[in-house]
Amino acid sequence: MSLQMKLGAITLDCFDPSALAAFYQQATGLAPHPKSNADFAALTCEDGLFIGFQRVDGYRAPCWPGQSVPQQLHLCFDVEDLDEAEARLLELGAGKPDHQPHEAARARVLTDPAGHPFCICRR
Repeated sequence: MSLQMKLGAITLDCFDPSALAAFYQQATGLAPHPKSNADFAALTCEDGLFIGFQRVDGYRAPCWPGQSVPQQLHLCFDVEDLDEAEARLLELGAGKPDHQPHEAARARVLTDPAGHPFCICRR
């Protein structure tokens, strides 16, 4: 018999949870979790899933595509217009690594202000 599980949260390590939550809130429009604080902040999705950001002393940003500090996970977001989404995310503080493994018309890799790689993919 298989175990029935529903994903409830995805949590990213970072140096400044409030700042990283603010970046993703501006990027996605998700609502802040009411119990967010200086050590843990979160955004709530419509289906109840939340994306959390937890303070880690001595946090080191992932090194992508290298593995001297592994990325461990990355998020993917579907967007209507890649160019428009990329421009807005860069304006919000995202970075764009030189290494882009996908066809530029299909998907792009960016990094959030804490250095986590994430993808934007054409819907």
